[in-house]
Amino acid sequence: MAFFVAAIGIGLFSIMDAVMKGLVLAIGVYNTMLWRMVGNVALGTVAWGAIGYRRPSRRAMLLHVARGIVGGAMALLFFWGLARVPMAQAIALSYIAPLLALLLAARWLKEHVSRRTIWAAFAASFGIATIFIGQSRAALGPEAFAGALAVLASAVLYAVNLILARLQSLAARPAETACLQSLVILLMLGCAAPWLAALPPAETLAPLALAAGLAFVSMMLLSWAYAHGEAGYLAMTEYTSFVYAAVLGFVIFGERVSLYTFIGAVVIVAACVYAARRRDIAAQSLEHAA
Repeated sequence: MAFFVAAIGIGLFSIMDAVMKGLVLAIGVYNTMLWRMVGNVALGTVAWGAIGYRRPSRRAMLLHVARGIVGGAMALLFFWGLARVPMAQAIALSYIAPLLALLLAARWLKEHVSRRTIWAAFAASFGIATIFIGQSRAALGPEAFAGALAVLASAVLYAVNLILARLQSLAARPAETACLQSLVILLMLGCAAPWLAALPPAETLAPLALAAGLAFVSMMLLSWAYAHGEAGYLAMTEYTSFVYAAVLGFVIFGERVSLYTFIGAVVIVAACVYAARRRDIAAQSLEHAA
């Protein structure tokens, strides 16, 4: 059930990515994120109130702040890059996150790094190189290259986010997580509001509300799933997003998936699956740290 719920959450996030790409192209990444977070906080407040407010523990609050900061930076980089590269390519590059999560868990949680994990890291680097070769052959321009680098940087932060998500799900309820994490991101973005904020055009209000709703429901579903399932196992649901990205990118933006992107995605996914020695190892390590 946790795997099924996580897969639905990833599907909704993929649809949200398509909506967000259109908004970033229309009003820029900052204002798209700012106004979406306003909607997320409003929805989170209602949901949290519906189940009853409860003062977060000190541990939970620290995790909310940490994941909010990481998630905010991650989202800004990803959506800025997404506006400059095809959706399928951006999603494929982000697939290195589960592998990086294994390496970070080894660093932070003192987990032994196996030989297969090291080989997987090398294989994933070939997958990334394949995607960049395809990008250069397609002559997408310097902005696309910068966008791909931004997505890679976002993937590094997403790996940190995966570890924090598991720890956070053990310390707080989904509604609390969705509300306070969104609030932290909103406060972070609000620091630049006097210089960058602008009221969104009327035609973008409906897409902004849709993006906020999709992100909120997805966050609730994933928080529930990570509280009831093993992190290493649930991370495999991330790979379903490539299909969503390819279809949505083609239907909405007319993007075609290049052979290089497809091959690179297959190599990265295979490397990540190979590196997952046991599906319960991430959960065991994280629960030990908790």
